Amino acid sequence: MRPLAQCQALMAAVLASAAAVASTSAPAQDRLGERAAMIGTIKLHAGSAPSAIEGGQGIDPAVLETMGKVPRHLFVPEEQRGAAYRDRPLPIGYGQTISQPFIVALMTDLINVGPGDAVLEIGTGSGYQAAVLSPLAAKVYSIEIIPELGERAAARLAELHFDNVEVKVGDGYYGWPAHAPFDGIVVTAAASHIPPPLVEQLAKGGRMVVPVGGPFVTQFLMLVEKRRDGSITTRQLLPVAFVPLRGGRAR
Repeated sequence: MRPLAQCQALMAAVLASAAAVASTSAPAQDRLGERAAMIGTIKLHAGSAPSAIEGGQGIDPAVLETMGKVPRHLFVPEEQRGAAYRDRPLPIGYGQTISQPFIVALMTDLINVGPGDAVLEIGTGSGYQAAVLSPLAAKVYSIEIIPELGERAAARLAELHFDNVEVKVGDGYYGWPAHAPFDGIVVTAAASHIPPPLVEQLAKGGRMVVPVGGPFVTQFLMLVEKRRDGSITTRQLLPVAFVPLRGGRAR
């Protein structure tokens, strides 16, 4: 028989291991009913906006599956968690918001992200959009201009083991040239025009989705594509409402 001290140490190790497993898996199991309802609402919205979706066939099932797994409630302030899975934007502090789930799904779907792709996100915010992109891409680079939000999001993403996401605090208008070109770019704040540095950093065959318009005029979600020959096409998709892009020559 083992000495009592060894048995106690072994039991403590087992309990610690079980607690670690529980803390890792719990977010994936929390509030499953609300997540399922959110996915159902996204599908309904997609059905009412077929012209904004590739081929009018609805949101890619891989995107919906990922959104059903990411614990959105952990990316909003404690006082907002009761509303986390409702289809609406929510405040996250510093005058910023987390986008409504349908818009997150649509923007993710539009860039056609694949498992070998590098994706750039402008406007980390809470980190939720980066978390949704993470399982779909090889690498996600995200830039946040507000230091407090960027640092908080980076810590949250690391805690939840979205290990292929890299966050930096900086001016997203100018992109991240050191890691360009990007197969997809998602801009989560509205600029008065499509930022030329981001177009330049888009890979051939890549896609960028960006809201364009000022705070007092109608904004539109735009899809920018860089063809294999380097030519650029743009398409206006649907009216949206985003916080303004800060920094650079965004206005």
